[in-house]
Amino acid sequence: MQKAPDAFRTISEVAGELEVPQHVLRFWETRFSQIRPMKRAGGRRYYRPQDVDLLRGIRQLLYEEGYTIKGVQKILREHGIAHVIAIGKGEIAAGPAVSINVAAMAQTRAADTSGRARAATAEDDAADGGDGEAQRMSTTSPRASALNGEAVVALREALAELEQAVTLLKSAAVPSDDEVAA
Repeated sequence: MQKAPDAFRTISEVAGELEVPQHVLRFWETRFSQIRPMKRAGGRRYYRPQDVDLLRGIRQLLYEEGYTIKGVQKILREHGIAHVIAIGKGEIAAGPAVSINVAAMAQTRAADTSGRARAATAEDDAADGGDGEAQRMSTTSPRASALNGEAVVALREALAELEQAVTLLKSAAVPSDDEVAA
C-alpha cells in the first residue's frame, strides 16, 4: 500500500527514498537547523513532505553538485529554504559550486601576481630615481579595485574547502597497514 503524497514519512522511508543511510539524515539535522521533523513519543521522527523536499535539495547539493556542508548552509542562509527545495525538485539548477570558486581563485591569484610585479617595478623605479609612474599604476589597477571584502571572504572559504579536499585525498591515498603488509 502506497502512502498519499502529503502523508508524513518515517526516517526509514525517507532514507530509502533519498538513498542515504538513516544516520546521515540524523547528522544533517544537527548541521541544518532548517530540518525539523516532527518527533513523537520515544523520539520517532516523522518527516513532512516539505521536509523531504528540503532533504532532497540538500542531498542534491552535497552529493551531486559537490558542495560542502558549509556551502549548503550558506545557500540556505542567502537564498532560503524555498530555493533549496526547488533545487531538490529539479525546478532550478544549483550551479557549479567548485568551478565558480576555482575560477574566482585563479582570477585573484592573477591579480595578486600582477600587483606584486607592479609593486616591484615601482620599487625599482623609486630606487632609480624615476617619477613613480609604476606606483600610481599599481594603486589604480582595475583588477585590484574589483575585489571587495565579500569576494576575498568567498575566495578564502574556497581555498579552505580546497585544502580540506586535498587533505582528504592525501589521507585516502595513504595505504593502510594491511595493504603494506600484503
